Amino acid sequence: MSVRLTERRTDRGVLVAAADSDIVGDTYDNGTVSITVEADFYGDAEAETDPDALVESLGRATVANLVGDTAVAAAIEAGYVEEANVLDLGGVPHAQYMRL
Repeated sequence: MSVRLTERRTDRGVLVAAADSDIVGDTYDNGTVSITVEADFYGDAEAETDPDALVESLGRATVANLVGDTAVAAAIEAGYVEEANVLDLGGVPHAQYMRL
């Protein structure tokens, strides 16, 4: 499965946004939290890559926003996100990562 990946430099560090390619454009919620996986934020078709590239990008990240099975699983497997901290948004996992 591929992911859409963007990396933005900000005055506070590097922001990484990644989402499974097949969920871009969709909205998910759990009754409390809602998220729309927008191409403007997570990347268009040209931003598609593999989970290994996401893990490399997370190594540079100050903060990350991750949505989808593949993106979140890659972050968990690489040790950036703890599974206990993942939100379930209607069956779609969502996680945030921050390096302090």
